[in-house]
This record gives sequence, structure tokens and C-alpha cells, in this order.
Amino acid sequence: MVMNRHAFVLALSFSTVVAMNAVSAKTESLVLGGGCFWCTEAAYEILPGVKDVMSGYAGGKEPNPTYEQVCAHATGHAEVIKIDYDPAVVSREKLLDYFWHVHNPTQVGGQGNDHGPQYRSIILYSTPEEKAAAEKSRAEAGKTFRDPITTEIVPLVKFWPAEKYHQDYFRLNPHAGYCSYVIAPKVKKLKAELAEGKPAAAATK
Repeated sequence: MVMNRHAFVLALSFSTVVAMNAVSAKTESLVLGGGCFWCTEAAYEILPGVKDVMSGYAGGKEPNPTYEQVCAHATGHAEVIKIDYDPAVVSREKLLDYFWHVHNPTQVGGQGNDHGPQYRSIILYSTPEEKAAAEKSRAEAGKTFRDPITTEIVPLVKFWPAEKYHQDYFRLNPHAGYCSYVIAPKVKKLKAELAEGKPAAAATK
């Protein structure tokens, strides 16, 4: 069968759209923690290019950790989030740069008023490329803070999803006390700064 020009153009256009959709459908992941996972989850959910954010636990040795065990410092895990993102829209470098702005990476033993090792600053890598990117980003960020950055960069052994009631906590519970007084102001500020096309300013710089 001989295809006329119109049919050929339509076929070419269709194949191009399919190819573009295939590229944009690619998803990569990054696991990190910067204090309460309710906060970091809410911060990354508003970043363009982020497809999904899941709260969980990582960095410890005990399997199937529960929230109660992690809070009791019985597992070694930190509260973290797994970010699924479209690398065609937002780069790994952008996600890491944003990380230094949404929490205080110089605080020891917690984050804000949340104290304990489960709230430590941590980046967990799955590949040598992720490790190199994290170390480079930490070194660059270190030039802008007065105090030394305490963020751990460690291999990701296993990401354990947190209990269902922790997922999308801020979105589902915007009027809860912690959400109203801690998360809401942070998210509002981040949205404004993202709208202006600039990274969020770290108050601790």
C-alpha cells in the first residue's frame, strides 16, 4: 500500500507524539530526609516535575519498622520521603538544591523543635551517580551556610513506606495544629518563591 503525503505526515506526527510521551513518562526516584516527613513531603509536592512523594523510613537496620519503633529510636531509621520525578521537567540537581532550602542541614540531633535521630538530615543514594551528585551538591551548599552541614550521605538499602495515615498528611489534615503552625507557613513561602522563579531562601544562611 502506498501512503500519500497527508497520511505520512499524520503517521509521523503520531509517532513523534508517542515518542515525546514516552520520554516525558520516564520516572526516577530520590530518597532523602530533612526532619518530619510531613514537612518534606509537603515541600516537594509543590515542586514542578515531581510526580509523587511517599513518606517512609530508611537508614536503619531493622526490617518493617513502625512509627512507634522509629520514634523510640529502636530501629536506627530516619523519617524520609521517596520522590518520584520526571527528569525531563526537574533534574536531580534541582531536587538536591531545593533540599538545602527546605530544612536546616546544619542542625544536630533533629530539625527545629523535633529532636531525635529519626529527624536527622540524610540523603540515600542508589547509584554511584546519585552519590556523586549528592556529594557535589552538599559541597556547594556548604559554601553558603555559616555552620557545617551535618547531612549524612549513605547507601539506600531499603525504603520502607510509612503507615497509610502519614501519607499526604498535610494535604489531608491542613487544620491540624502542627500543619497550621509549622508546615503551612513554610509551604506558603516556598510557593511564593517558586512562583518568582527563585529558590527558597534558607533562613539559616
